Amino acid sequence: MPTDLPNLLTLSRIAAIPLVVLFASLERPWADLAACVVFSLAAITDYFDGRIARQRRQISSFGRMLDPIADKLLVGAALMLLAGHGRLSDYGLYPAIVILLREILVSGLREFLAGIRLGLPVTRLAKWKTGFQMGALGTLLAGDSGAGVIFLDVLPISLIGEAMLWTAAVLTLATGWDYLQAGLRHAAGERHAAAASSAHHPGPVEALPAAGAARPVEATDPPAVRP
Repeated sequence: MPTDLPNLLTLSRIAAIPLVVLFASLERPWADLAACVVFSLAAITDYFDGRIARQRRQISSFGRMLDPIADKLLVGAALMLLAGHGRLSDYGLYPAIVILLREILVSGLREFLAGIRLGLPVTRLAKWKTGFQMGALGTLLAGDSGAGVIFLDVLPISLIGEAMLWTAAVLTLATGWDYLQAGLRHAAGERHAAAASSAHHPGPVEALPAAGAARPVEATDPPAVRP
């Protein structure tokens, strides 16, 4: 049910996106810190919605569909905000592009694998990827200005955030490769199955006459009559 607590937590991630956009667009130190706080709280719900759903046995098709959508919307919005407001350096744009492209690729692969009823379990590496990714985006949304509000401006917050983003991009490629391999293995299996099927079922052949059956006689010219 959409009103179950796990689904409400998932929906809260989508509802948090306009708030993150609003605070980040104000470009004030306190607003940058507020954007970081709202984003971080929304990201934490990604852990609790699945845990609560399993404990309460409230796992639903609606939740399975909405959970990855909410994650990608939150991550995509944060990356576009950071890039659009110039909060990423030239080197920080590369991992952002890698993460966005991977999310598009994995979305297509997940839809393909779900269509053939093939699922992939969440690996420990994927959990590390999510942790670094959410931590990096929250740190970058706060930035050096937001860190100054809580007297952390002595730390290179933006540099730390970009280092975490690069780590997340590397883990993103590794986990994306798992999905790609699963899709390629299934596609290769389908080709082998089709080839084996055609080998065991050859095309139609011309029927041979049964034994003892009269053979058709070809028409010939009548013999010449001598005068």
